[in-house]
Amino acid sequence: MPEMLADLEHLIRCESPSADLTAVARSADLVSAIGERRLGSAPERLVIDGVTHLRWRLGSPDPDAPRVLLLAHHDTVWPVGSLESHPFSIQDGVLRGPGCFDMLTGLVMAIHAAATFADGPGGHLAHSAITLLVTGDEEVGSPTSRALIEQEARGCVAALVLEAAGDTPDGVPGALKIGRKGVSNYRVDIVGRAAHAGTEPEKGLNATVELAHQVGVVLGFADASVGTSVVPTVAQSGTTTNTVPARASFKVDVRALTAAEQHRIDEAFATLTSHTGATVTVAGGVNRPPLETSAAEGTWQRALAVSKGLGMDLPDAIVVGGASDGNFTAGVGVPTLDGLGAVGGGAHADHEHVLVGEIPPRTALLVALIQDLLGD
Repeated sequence: MPEMLADLEHLIRCESPSADLTAVARSADLVSAIGERRLGSAPERLVIDGVTHLRWRLGSPDPDAPRVLLLAHHDTVWPVGSLESHPFSIQDGVLRGPGCFDMLTGLVMAIHAAATFADGPGGHLAHSAITLLVTGDEEVGSPTSRALIEQEARGCVAALVLEAAGDTPDGVPGALKIGRKGVSNYRVDIVGRAAHAGTEPEKGLNATVELAHQVGVVLGFADASVGTSVVPTVAQSGTTTNTVPARASFKVDVRALTAAEQHRIDEAFATLTSHTGATVTVAGGVNRPPLETSAAEGTWQRALAVSKGLGMDLPDAIVVGGASDGNFTAGVGVPTLDGLGAVGGGAHADHEHVLVGEIPPRTALLVALIQDLLGD
């Protein structure tokens, strides 16, 4: 634990907001150094469109050897300077600091869990393998790392995602995640015709009016009975108060539990037609496939059995609306279990925190699950 907490403090103090590529590269340097010290080898450094990702491949080089993928990210949502208002601290068993819950604690757990298999000549992985992939752009949708994640996941026995655990519906912390909604993003663009709003408004074609109509139509695509949400978010229209707006646009966030629902929504957006005569066009589509419970159930049952062997009582697993890189691994058909990282709360918020006492048993669970999956 002292070594884990020391590593975690160093990572939290090395701020790494996703959009600051210099900060992400600096964070990757630190993750690399920590990993090399714990794992005994340096990672491959993969820079894609300026974003720095790290990959360790441990154990057997045989492509047919059973392999587990440990998936983590080292970028955070907190801008440089956040440490001044949210300093690193440990008090009364609670650890705080920018990115501690999402997901630097999970990253440290992944490194130290993998290290238990990497000691000694050949380690404990003579006939099996572990890949530890640490990406640098998860918080912005993994635009540069998606292909890498999918490539590393294919053929694996399972993907274990070190995102933080969640709370059950009745507020019990520490729940693993067996489902995540898929994410689709759309932008609806509207082109009308400008005119003077006071002297000849009838000569204009009001893009704001068309926008209002289309927002109403889009809201009708949602289906709460199957967990599909359709939420208009950012909207823009007009130039001045005395001009009939010629252009407007709005963005839409869609979350769905199944690929079939994502496909239905995609087809629905393709049917949008003008109500006023303005031109309506749609851009976007599926960003992340869903992590459906069918992809997690087998690994979840193994985690339950392993936890009982450790004397742990895990709370019921949960399905959440937020996405992670586990959506991608499930999307290529790999068994995926998420939420194996920190227990705490407050992701992206002022009260972000981690329960220190939960780090050792959760790391022990991760090690035992890897052993079980690899047949050790």
